[in-house]
Amino acid sequence: MKYLVTGAAGFIGMHVSERLLGAGHEVVGIDNLNDYYDVRLKQARLDKLSACASFRFEKVDVADEQAMRALFSRECAPRVIHLAAQAGVRYSLQNPQAYVHSNLAGFVNILEGCRHNDVEHLVYASSSSVYGGNTRMPFAEHDNVDHPVSLYAATKKSNELMAHTYSHLFGIPATGLRLFTVYGPWGRPDMSYFLFTRAILEGTPIKVFNQGDMQRDFSYIDDIAECVVSVADHPAQPSAAFDTADPDPATSWAPYRIYNIGNHKPVKLMDFIEAIENCLGKKAKKILLPIQAGDVRATNADISELQQAVGFAPRTTVEQGVRRFVAWYRDYYRV
Repeated sequence: MKYLVTGAAGFIGMHVSERLLGAGHEVVGIDNLNDYYDVRLKQARLDKLSACASFRFEKVDVADEQAMRALFSRECAPRVIHLAAQAGVRYSLQNPQAYVHSNLAGFVNILEGCRHNDVEHLVYASSSSVYGGNTRMPFAEHDNVDHPVSLYAATKKSNELMAHTYSHLFGIPATGLRLFTVYGPWGRPDMSYFLFTRAILEGTPIKVFNQGDMQRDFSYIDDIAECVVSVADHPAQPSAAFDTADPDPATSWAPYRIYNIGNHKPVKLMDFIEAIENCLGKKAKKILLPIQAGDVRATNADISELQQAVGFAPRTTVEQGVRRFVAWYRDYYRV
């Protein structure tokens, strides 16, 4: 089957595309190769994918309406996995327009492409950030998510609402995946584990926010990529049990679903840093700081819905995942 994967030069996009190609599918990958972080890393990911004859790359910005309309019409891919977005909670405080451009205008173009080209299933990346001010753990898809604490989170909540609208109006099966702190080889250089590894090797201090009193549901990339592909094979269906008098945010009368996709085993930030230190054989110099605007103290994914739907079962421990990341980092950067 042919898949259109947006954000194919990105961290998750590369791994999802690689898994699809390994299963014998054709992948048309798109990305705008922006300079939010090192473009050379993005290009290296694309070079890895391009070794497969079933992969083709189109340099396109999802916010470019005309280019996206032409791409959808030309490719006619029955399944779309939309992973392109302006990422980063903290960066959204500095450059909000980038999030409006990519995450809102870009997502409308994805929805319009699906509407006019008989797409069988749209799978798109949402985020655990949508839980915002909610402190009830673990986070469940059925919880209210009306109190985001960053613009990034607000755009991801908006994506879920926009997808529901198109699912209702045009019958587009749409599944949103709330991703929880994905890490691993070929990761994003702006993520904490990447920054920690670099700083420890260089002997420079790392910034540890909220005095280190943080927990994250760290999710290893191979587990996540495998699950994304499994979800794509199960188009969203209307819920016969949906009650309009007591609406469930995760389901609908339309072919629409929301799932958490994480590890369901939150790890203390200090323990995660210790795992990196153990792999590097070197201790971190820590600067303890207050929590940053837009951050939350803890995340923990209830993944029971996803387990029931596709049999999702994360297999990678933090120790295994960190070890694989550090091995990749040392090899890629020759350190």
